[in-house]
Amino acid sequence: MKESFDIEVQWRAFPLHPETPEDGRTLEELFAGRTMDIPAMLERLKKVAEDLGLPWGTRKMTFNSRLAQEMGKWAEEKGKGDKFHDGVFKAYFVDGKNIAKKNVLLELAKKVGLPVKEAREVLESRSFKEAVEEDWKLSMKWGVTAVPTFVIDGHAVVGAQPYDVLEAFLVQNGIKKRTGKA
Repeated sequence: MKESFDIEVQWRAFPLHPETPEDGRTLEELFAGRTMDIPAMLERLKKVAEDLGLPWGTRKMTFNSRLAQEMGKWAEEKGKGDKFHDGVFKAYFVDGKNIAKKNVLLELAKKVGLPVKEAREVLESRSFKEAVEEDWKLSMKWGVTAVPTFVIDGHAVVGAQPYDVLEAFLVQNGIKKRTGKA
């Protein structure tokens, strides 16, 4: 069993490709012009997910996460942020669902116990748009180039990393391991 650390996690949803259309893009389109071995990259991500005990699917597309980020801010306000973020992760990375689609987000809201009527109003009014824009500004300030990025006091670990790398990052930044049961 992995040890746990005394740390408060704060979600920030940073867009890496806000220009992605609602219907998404293939990974080949996303990485066009770059020398990128997409199958090797996906295999590495799958291995990291397995090492961390996270589910992982066969990803072929990338989708715009803007509306999911706005819904996530709202879900956090409702006390269901972790459940919603976990649901979006599974929908996107495991099931390959298009999280830019309102019906997908409403389904996720319902699944985690959020009021669907209110969720629809949040999507239609874009009432969390400015809060997400502030996160975007922060991501540019911090130089976020990949998801996930973990930041502590100006130091960062970028991209999906094995547990050992994350553990070392926490320890190097003075985060204490929890004593007793987590």
